[in-house]
Amino acid sequence: MSTAIKPETLIGQLNWRYATKQFDPKRKISAQDWATLEEALRLSPSSGGLQPWKFIVITDAAVRAKLTPASYGQAQINDASHLVVFAAKNNFSEADVDAHIKHVAEVQGTPIEALAPLRGMLVGGIVQRQDEAARLAWARNQAYIALGNLLTSAALLGIDACPMEGFDRAQYDEILGLKAKGLAATVIATVGYRLPTDKYAAAPKVRFPKEQVFITV
Repeated sequence: MSTAIKPETLIGQLNWRYATKQFDPKRKISAQDWATLEEALRLSPSSGGLQPWKFIVITDAAVRAKLTPASYGQAQINDASHLVVFAAKNNFSEADVDAHIKHVAEVQGTPIEALAPLRGMLVGGIVQRQDEAARLAWARNQAYIALGNLLTSAALLGIDACPMEGFDRAQYDEILGLKAKGLAATVIATVGYRLPTDKYAAAPKVRFPKEQVFITV
């Protein structure tokens, strides 16, 4: 039995979603829907399946108030139901690869020795071939993949979201104590429900035509 949604449902929800500017502070995402979004985030793809990230979910009003100045005073930080900080792992190492390989062996029931070629590829291509700055850039790129997954998943559930790069990463790292955890704030998303008065909700979606964005070889 196919579990695929209808094409018109997908396109309809992607047309419905937008970067929400005004959230209804009185509406909260249900525990069931939030658990679904967390699972969607957990299932996000990443290079080599390495998942070099942490998702910091902030619902505490006091913490959000501290983050507001570091977010240039944007109202979404306080008004949305949930705030998610996508943090990338600093200095991704062979130990991180080994932890992943061990987990793969456990989950898939594969002898760890059989995964030696995979380990060699991941260590050689990601850890040894790149310096620390390049590894952080790589990890940040993976976090953006997860962000896209969250935005689409939320839209399919009829939940609004706003991806946000307008914040001070260094201040977020300090306020949330991320550096001590070996993490670096990369991008954030506010998630909840739009206010009917948000003028951007009804604005026509501006995208270049297909002929300008696709190149078929």
